[in-house]
Amino acid sequence: MPERPGGCAAGSSAIDSPATSRLSRRFAADWTRLLPPGSRAGLAVSGGPDSLALLLLAHAAFPGTFEVASVDHGLRDGSAGEAKMVARLCAARGIAHRILAVSVPVRGNLQANARAARYEALAAWLHERGLPALATAHHSDDQAETLLMRLNRGAGVRGLAAMRECSPLPGAPDLLLLRPLLGWRREELRRIVAEAGIEPALDPSNRDARYARVRIREGLAGASWLDPAALSESAANLADADAALEWAAEREWSERIIAHPDGLAYDPAAPRAIRLRILARIAAQLGRSEPRGRELARWLDSLEQGGTATLAGVRGDGGDQPWRFVPAPPHRQG
Repeated sequence: MPERPGGCAAGSSAIDSPATSRLSRRFAADWTRLLPPGSRAGLAVSGGPDSLALLLLAHAAFPGTFEVASVDHGLRDGSAGEAKMVARLCAARGIAHRILAVSVPVRGNLQANARAARYEALAAWLHERGLPALATAHHSDDQAETLLMRLNRGAGVRGLAAMRECSPLPGAPDLLLLRPLLGWRREELRRIVAEAGIEPALDPSNRDARYARVRIREGLAGASWLDPAALSESAANLADADAALEWAAEREWSERIIAHPDGLAYDPAAPRAIRLRILARIAAQLGRSEPRGRELARWLDSLEQGGTATLAGVRGDGGDQPWRFVPAPPHRQG
C-alpha cells in the first residue's frame, strides 16, 4: 500500500525496490567510511525527498543503530504536519523520533538564522540522547551548487572545498556532522522515495528565485554542458588541497610564530596562501574572530607593504620582519 503524508503502511520495507540490496551495500560503504560499523548516530529528516531517502537507506543498511529528529522552524504553513509525517514513518519502522520546534528570528538573514537555530536544537538533542554524530542528506547536486555559489563570491580554497563528508557540527565541536550522500545524485534519491511509495514534502522556498541557491540550481539545470557530479568531485579535490594547506600552515606556525608578553610575532617564510591562514589564526587567538576573504587579504597586503593595520580587534605592524601583533585598544566612546 503506498504511503502518503497523511499516513503510512506499517510493516512496509525500507526500500521497496529490486535494487534494495545494491543500494544498501552502497550506502553502507559510504557510511562506514565516516563512522565505525555499529556506531550510533542521529539523522536530520525534514520530510523532503532527500532526507527521506537518507532515512530509508539508513534503515535498510543499519536498522536499530540511529534515531531521527525533525526540526519545525514554524516559518510556513504545513511545517508541523511534515514533521508529524516523518514521525509516523519512523513509528512504522520502530525508529525513535523527536520533533524539535524552534523559534527563528525574522530580522536579518532569515536563512542563516534558521540554520543556526536548527543546529543548536539538533546539538542539544544529540547531547541529550548520547549520540556523537548527526547525518544530513546533502548530496552531489547540493555540493555542485555550493561550489558555484562560492566561486561566484570569489572564495579561496577553504571555501571552494564546500561541504565536507565529515566535519564538526556548527556550534558544537564535540559532535560530528556527517554527509554520507555526497556521492549520490538528487534524482536517484528521489527515485528511492518514489519506489518506496512515499510522497515527500516539497518546500516552496526551494523554488523561490529570491534565493541565490535556487538561481544557481536553475542555471545548472539549463546548462547541460555542466556536470554536477564532476563539480562535486572538484570540491572533494579542493578539500584535499585545503587539508594540505592546513598541514603546511601548522608547520609554519610552529616554526615562525614567537610569543611575547603583549601578543605574537610572525617571521613569514611561506607563500601567500599560508600567510593568510597564519594571519587568520593570529586574529582568532588575539582578537574577536577568525576573519576570512577580502578583509584578510587586505590586512596581509598592508603588512607586506610595511604598514600598520587593524582587523578583528588585532593591530598588526608590518615593515621589518618579524611582524608584531597585539590586541588593539578598544574604541573610545565620544
